[in-house]
Amino acid sequence: MACDLWLVPLVDVLCHSPDNPFAEEIATYDRALAASGLPPVPVYGYVPGLSGDVAPVAGFDYDALHLLRRAHLLQLCNLEVTPVDALGGDYEQLLEMFEQTAQQSHLVWHYDHAGAYVPVDFPAPLATDELLEGGGPLGSSHGLLRELEAVAPFVGIDPHNPPPPPEAPTRPTELEEPAVAPAYGEGPFAREQHVWLGLHQAATRSLAQGSMIIFS
Repeated sequence: MACDLWLVPLVDVLCHSPDNPFAEEIATYDRALAASGLPPVPVYGYVPGLSGDVAPVAGFDYDALHLLRRAHLLQLCNLEVTPVDALGGDYEQLLEMFEQTAQQSHLVWHYDHAGAYVPVDFPAPLATDELLEGGGPLGSSHGLLRELEAVAPFVGIDPHNPPPPPEAPTRPTELEEPAVAPAYGEGPFAREQHVWLGLHQAATRSLAQGSMIIFS
């Protein structure tokens, strides 16, 4: 199944508009942040040409996303990071055995089809009842970037000099569509690398432009 990552610029012309389609979600995120003593979702002044648009930034398939999550969880638990051709029962066992570790990870603990990463720095994903009933745990773009940099060497990427990211999807991808093929390499971690590059592009632009990241 295909997955698109979108960037939503957190700018005044969108967030303060009565027609803001993300108003309910942002209000939920603000309540979760406040409950943890954190500042609200930031809103920036719109700067033409710099703030960006609501648009897809990366695309990949959900199995590949879980392969990268598996690699990161193995690394977090000081286990050997080995490639696999497809997801199997070992990933589910990892999630069960190391549930607490998984729930502290911005990369691992995130719903597939909803939820967001916001440019607010906090150590572990937030998970209020309201969040879990809606889009799932709320992640930090800062935390996601730190974890991507930590797992990069284990999947064959230099985090300080990564390859160029794949091209963003030219249109929204339907859930049941085949995902695009990995654009980077043909090695044992090619699918993980493809997802890493897309997430890294999203996280760095989220912080640089002041955008939130959403899955679709």
